[in-house]
Amino acid sequence: MMYNDPMAKESANTTVFGQETEFDGTLEFTDNLVITGKFTGTIKATGSLEIEKSAVCAVDTMTAGAIVVSGTVTGDLVGSERVELCNGSRVKGDIKTARIRIADNVEFEGQVSMLDTVPDVDVFSVASAEYKQALILKTNEAH
Repeated sequence: MMYNDPMAKESANTTVFGQETEFDGTLEFTDNLVITGKFTGTIKATGSLEIEKSAVCAVDTMTAGAIVVSGTVTGDLVGSERVELCNGSRVKGDIKTARIRIADNVEFEGQVSMLDTVPDVDVFSVASAEYKQALILKTNEAH
């Protein structure tokens, strides 16, 4: 589980949306989030996002530093650092990321676009606007 990740900053908080939780709207956060219930809408995050096996998410776009999917996601995923599709997960949508891992027994329908470079910015220590600007600058350098 991501919230036990020894590489994660100790100061980062983890919020868990339980199986009984149903959320509809736009969610923005900087720490870590684990979804085990139902989510509909848009997620804009700089922290880590984990979609558990029991979770069902229908999003326009799900943006986070790292996204780990064990459940079901319909919609586009943008993981600035990485995206991981775990055994048994189902994803229908496009993925943009710097690094991707797809396990066996994954249902995936969509396209994968690799980000050219990862910005030299610690995503947990900057505001999202500053991070986006760093991402744009890095992307423009490659051209």
